[in-house]
Amino acid sequence: MKTPFALCAAALASALALAALPAQAEEFRCTGTVGAVSLVNIFVPDGASCVLNRTRAQGSIVVGTGATLLATSVAVVGNLQAEGAADVTVTGRSTFGGSVQIVQGGSASISKARINGDILFDEQTGPVTASGNIVGGVLQAFQNTGGVTLLNNRMNGNLQCKENIPAPTGGGNRAPLKEDQCARL
Repeated sequence: MKTPFALCAAALASALALAALPAQAEEFRCTGTVGAVSLVNIFVPDGASCVLNRTRAQGSIVVGTGATLLATSVAVVGNLQAEGAADVTVTGRSTFGGSVQIVQGGSASISKARINGDILFDEQTGPVTASGNIVGGVLQAFQNTGGVTLLNNRMNGNLQCKENIPAPTGGGNRAPLKEDQCARL
């Protein structure tokens, strides 16, 4: 028969062993409107539409193929990643601890956001706009065909634009170096 101390020690050892196992990150599937709540990771499924209003994400936001996202005044600890999304719009003084990467989709607009990492628009077919953002890293626009407008953004990294048709328009951007198609913006 085990003593109470031995039982307690065995229970504690079991609890510590379980605590050491990696936890599965919680993922919220957004297919409608979400208000001022705190979530871990947010996923917008393929073809779905998601509206986030003052929502907090302790992880990242991932937007699926053909999906749409309207994020207003969101606070995201991690990244925003969209590949093949129909439309991604971020407004209302949103914040991102990581980067915003929007690639191979339709239209995209990032306005008045604070992004600690980078912004990347790559191979978008619809209009792309970045205006009034504060970016901790670089802002890049590569091979977009729906038109790129870059207005009044501040970057700690460079502003880089290549192979966009038509060439990007805008102005008032501040960066240590403005390269290629963005040299005069």
